[in-house]
Amino acid sequence: MAPQNLMANAIRALTMDAVQQANSGHPGAPMGMADMAVALWSQHLRHNPANPHWVNRDRFVLSNGHGSMLIYALLHLSGYDLPMQELKQFRQLHSKTAGHPEVGITPGVETTTGPLGQGITNAVGMALAEKLLGSEFNRPGHAIVDHHTYVFMGDGCLMEGISHEACSLAGAWKLNKLIALYDDNGISIDGQVAPWFGDDTAQRFKAYGWQVLGPLDGHDAQAVSAAIETARHSATQPTLIICKTHIGQGSPNRANTAKAHGEPLGAEEIKLTREALGWTHEPFVIPAEVYDLWNAKASGQRHEAAWQQQFAAYQQAHPELAAELLRRSQGQLPAQFDQWVVDAVLAAHQKAETVASRKASQLALTEFTAKLPELLGGSADLTGSNLTNTPSTPHVRVNLAGEVVRNEAGQGGRHINYGVREFGMAAIMNGVALHGGFIPYGGTFLTFSDYSRNAIRMAALMKQRVVHVFTHDSIGLGEDGPTHQSIEHAASLRLIPHLDVWRPADTAETAVAWAIALRNAQRPTALLLSRQNLPYLPKPTSNVTPNASGLDAIAHGAYIVAEPKEVGLSRPAQAVVIATGSEVTLALQAQALLAERGIATRVVSMPSTTTFDRQSVAYKRSVLPDGVPRIAVEMGVTDFWWKYGVSAVVGIDTYGESAPAGVLFKHFGFTAHNVADTVHQALLKR
Repeated sequence: MAPQNLMANAIRALTMDAVQQANSGHPGAPMGMADMAVALWSQHLRHNPANPHWVNRDRFVLSNGHGSMLIYALLHLSGYDLPMQELKQFRQLHSKTAGHPEVGITPGVETTTGPLGQGITNAVGMALAEKLLGSEFNRPGHAIVDHHTYVFMGDGCLMEGISHEACSLAGAWKLNKLIALYDDNGISIDGQVAPWFGDDTAQRFKAYGWQVLGPLDGHDAQAVSAAIETARHSATQPTLIICKTHIGQGSPNRANTAKAHGEPLGAEEIKLTREALGWTHEPFVIPAEVYDLWNAKASGQRHEAAWQQQFAAYQQAHPELAAELLRRSQGQLPAQFDQWVVDAVLAAHQKAETVASRKASQLALTEFTAKLPELLGGSADLTGSNLTNTPSTPHVRVNLAGEVVRNEAGQGGRHINYGVREFGMAAIMNGVALHGGFIPYGGTFLTFSDYSRNAIRMAALMKQRVVHVFTHDSIGLGEDGPTHQSIEHAASLRLIPHLDVWRPADTAETAVAWAIALRNAQRPTALLLSRQNLPYLPKPTSNVTPNASGLDAIAHGAYIVAEPKEVGLSRPAQAVVIATGSEVTLALQAQALLAERGIATRVVSMPSTTTFDRQSVAYKRSVLPDGVPRIAVEMGVTDFWWKYGVSAVVGIDTYGESAPAGVLFKHFGFTAHNVADTVHQALLKR
């Protein structure tokens, strides 16, 4: 048997065996893509199994993540720390071979894939990061950032709209080092795709500005390899290689059928497939000659050693650039960052400006982007509304030669115009973060976070530092009406595990929110920001709980803004009013009205429920003391707030209306008088 056939059949055998043992999984795609994998992994992919995180490695993304046994077989065979025992534990609890590949779980997996379209879109982000990082750090004679991003994807990825948002951008950005191999087998779960997928994919990608190669025989490893070689020499275009394949290749009765897609082949069919392939070995047994053919440890060491030699020369010639590249690649903030944060927060406090929190965000960004070149911003065609741009972040532009354009000051772009592509923006940012070297942030309206939701969830699952700037956070948007006014969005985002959500009420809270978002190396953040101006809040120190008040307490996610003494009452609080964002000012106004009625209240600003929830029990009790009624105020759904043991919520459980913001506030009860009355009624009911 020819070496390449042996190598491909090893993938097929491991796939059949692992899926059969798990009694769960997708054997068809890995069996069909095996020859494509041989072509790429054995002849082109620059990687080092001994160091999966080598900075200048090529990236490989399996966008059709249900075919996970393909990448697990590849990683095992080529020498990564993924022993056969892990393949035998495919899809089992706490194994390194989860049902869909997960970054951080399996050595060599670059991104978590499963939701179709997310993988190819992540790959666009990786390729963009490579291009921008290379433009920033490479110097004549020192191409220190120089690698490719490869993607395998199927019909499912191409049916998802997110893929096309991203691939269109890849063409516009001339990401010539992005190479996608399309596993075109014509089969999905429901059978032959022709009745519902009749796209002319080749013409579509040509229209995006891609080079398209094929269709070619995806089972001819040499033909696939030749196409990859051609793609690697593209000067300005990303490349799509269309590979015609047979799902479940090798299976006499399941190949080319939907039965090969998402269920084990079965013992009898596996026996027949082994015979058809000429594979005589027992389950999970790979002969030494096959391991020798696949082993990439020696070539990987050579690739990395050659790069290390290059980098040593680069360090000699450009020591400051080299140190900066290493810092950024490792995701480390500068040593001075903590002082910069202190300076930014104190400056906000001293100025005490009345501005919208979207403007407060821009003010904080202006400080941080000037000092952190790794901050890579953007907006889904709403820059003037989201205010994600700063003087330090010129727009990303690419010329006809595929080069990143520099401005008169010699700066390359650091703010991306994503166009109206919220789905694509969010997942591209994940890819940028996964690549390393940048901290991505991007803006749209909070209501449109629905478009971004899956990518936000994926960022949280993958523990990636990505910052979403969501503006126009409530019915305060006004005349644009309910299609643009957020109601359930803040609450639903807070339910996503491992996502930090901040809804700041003034410039100091916003600066703190940004600082914590940038420190969160393993956690994404969503900033929910207002369109309307917000007055600066007082920052007094409570005599009762000094550690839970004042400027320093903001970082805990909730803190005391005002005690009864601030409105002339010397007795303990009879109620606590919890508010977020623009509603904190409303709570303070209500506190004054309640004081006129002789009712003593504490006002708590809770800009980040997710951060507050991680605090100690002692801190939580110092802010929200036991036995004191709590009333929450937020222009959003009421259900969320009952978790804090509140007696009442001033919120909105319907959609908004189209009218000036002030009119809407009165109509929906967001007035100081209504808040005061709600508190009063809650006390009367006790």
